[in-house]
Amino acid sequence: MARKPRDYSWPPAPDALPGTITDNHTHLESLGDVLRDGVELPSITQVIEQAASVGVTRMIQVGCDLDSARATVKMIAEHPALAGAIAIHPNEAPLHARTADVGPDELEPRYEARHGVPLDEALAEIEALARAHSKVRAIGETGLDLFRSGPRGFATQKESFRAHIALAKELGLALQIHDREAHQEVMDILLADGAPEKTVFHCFSGDKAMALKAAEQGWYLSFAGPLTFGSNSDLREALAVTPASHYMVETDAPYLTPHPYRGRPNAPYLIPVTVAGIAQVRGISLEQVCAEVSATTRAVYGDW
Repeated sequence: MARKPRDYSWPPAPDALPGTITDNHTHLESLGDVLRDGVELPSITQVIEQAASVGVTRMIQVGCDLDSARATVKMIAEHPALAGAIAIHPNEAPLHARTADVGPDELEPRYEARHGVPLDEALAEIEALARAHSKVRAIGETGLDLFRSGPRGFATQKESFRAHIALAKELGLALQIHDREAHQEVMDILLADGAPEKTVFHCFSGDKAMALKAAEQGWYLSFAGPLTFGSNSDLREALAVTPASHYMVETDAPYLTPHPYRGRPNAPYLIPVTVAGIAQVRGISLEQVCAEVSATTRAVYGDW
């Protein structure tokens, strides 16, 4: 019997939320990267309008390489619903420094034109953009990624992470952390260098013990589509012990589409699917999730 063709189309819009909410981490400039032939790429305006129709009225647009950081400051200037976060991603930093080693899913580092800029100059441009644009509300995503790094690249990642931490503190901005298979290493650096007052673990992937440690430090945890995956009971246990004032929600669009649409394109309009998962885990109403997330998001990023 022939297998049913896999569906790569946009998922249907979920029911609108009973309140408003912010997607605190999305990559709108990358939506086209995951689309298959024949699937329409919406404009940024269309993405924003569709999200607003289900209650997602604000978004943090994240640019974490030089090209997307430049695109981010342009987008946030043009669209009132957007604020920004910019950084040099931990997997980008070794490419700028020419210290990239082979990761588990790549035969060779993938150099592009932007990587001709030395790392110190790339970091200086991120600082200049953050200083020049008041709607940049976070430095990120930055952090550590042991999944796509060997020893040389990881040393550069740590150097870059420390520079981003210092910049966030200097500018009084939130810090958005990328942490992949490097939980202890990330926390060690935050504790050694002193974390910014508003430190957010983007797409939190730790367990209950890590969530409790984060709570002790006043760090914020942002939950994405993986919360809804059947195998992620550790993640749901982490959410259950996170203080109501210290959790948020995100899409990481166009990636990490929540169940039951995993593998299809993601966008901010799908936040209600993850919100429903949060409500179920915490045993509270959708209205309460919206209220708690909105209050926390405002405390971390302010209004715009």
